[in-house]
Amino acid sequence: MGARIQTLDGEDFYTVAEACAVLGVKPATLYAYVSRGRLRSYRQGMRRRRLYRRAEVEALTRLSPSKDAGLPPAESWVETH
Repeated sequence: MGARIQTLDGEDFYTVAEACAVLGVKPATLYAYVSRGRLRSYRQGMRRRRLYRRAEVEALTRLSPSKDAGLPPAESWVETH
């Protein structure tokens, strides 16, 4: 995948760009994952730069969307009168 992994205190981290590349998402989606609690970000030192724990990012890549969210198919939502 070409991501350069940073190791801090024995743990591996990705930058925003690297995490986006691994997940195949845009930065806005990555930030949405953080705001919704699906992923945590970590501040590097006093800078505003955010890092993402490698294990947490890679765990998201293994998640698959629910096949049955308990909702009827979208076609059934359309009224046909």
